[in-house]
Amino acid sequence: MSKSSLIIIRTLLSRLSNGEFCSGQILADELGVSRTAVANYINQLQQLGLDIYSVRGRGYCFAAAITLLDAAQINIAQGAKRPQVLVHEITDSTNSQLQQRIKAGLITELGATIVAEAQTAGRGRRGRNWYSPFGTNLYFSMYWRLAHGMQAAMGLSLVVGLAIVRTLRQHYGVDAKLKWPNDVYINEQKVAGILVELSGQVDADCDAIIGIGLNIHMPSTATDNIDQPFTTLSQHTTESINRNQLIINLQTELIAILTEFSQSGFSCFVSEFNKVNQYQDQAIKVISTTEKVGICRGVDKQGALLLETTHAIEPIYGGEISVRGHQ
Repeated sequence: MSKSSLIIIRTLLSRLSNGEFCSGQILADELGVSRTAVANYINQLQQLGLDIYSVRGRGYCFAAAITLLDAAQINIAQGAKRPQVLVHEITDSTNSQLQQRIKAGLITELGATIVAEAQTAGRGRRGRNWYSPFGTNLYFSMYWRLAHGMQAAMGLSLVVGLAIVRTLRQHYGVDAKLKWPNDVYINEQKVAGILVELSGQVDADCDAIIGIGLNIHMPSTATDNIDQPFTTLSQHTTESINRNQLIINLQTELIAILTEFSQSGFSCFVSEFNKVNQYQDQAIKVISTTEKVGICRGVDKQGALLLETTHAIEPIYGGEISVRGHQ
């Protein structure tokens, strides 16, 4: 998308963000384009997941008022000497954009973050698509470095999950839980996912890109694009959700917990994780290269899942948990 198109879309979004109707002719005059062009831009936003009403004689209106991400607002609210937050309107993937900037030497500061209003190629673990509608959720990627190589990443996705749980509990009063190894749940439904991507040497400095997708609101079309049970933060809190402030709170919590993790490893987080473990002491199935059934006994000091089978308690270092038919 061209720079001029992005400017027009940003202006259009700002004009409609109050949730009130505005005629196509007024929008065309303000933007300096034709009414047909306005309709095309509206269609692009609808394709990105925005709920926009179009009513003859009244014009266009968002289904609900939205607060757009604002880099200036975020960086002012952060205060001095805080890692940079870059805001993209529409991008392929915040993880990909952060990775490109790291490779180009444009980002070197730990905690530097990229967020976006929408992703066109958002992804989760194992290459799965991550549905990323515009202006409704949080698409967040942060840079960190592990001084002792990739082996120091054991448990990394788990402490990232703990940072999300702490943020949701402290600021929104939500009883969030963690599903090993990379999902956040509320009331047994997924509200957030984590994708950690590493680059570097096994025994040398390792760059970590920490990607987080957090459902805040979802458009009415979401169920057509997501193939598993999900929920949103807004369904479980009476607190106002300002995404700009949420970004600051999450970045702050992540920096604090990752600083401790870099110094001490995962062992000091075992007890905290097990207290918020979605399936603690429940019957589960772990799916990896093989399938194993047993009782979830939490995690060990390396972040491995402890599965109690009929033979022993076995550490599991990779895979996914399923509880269907095993509860």
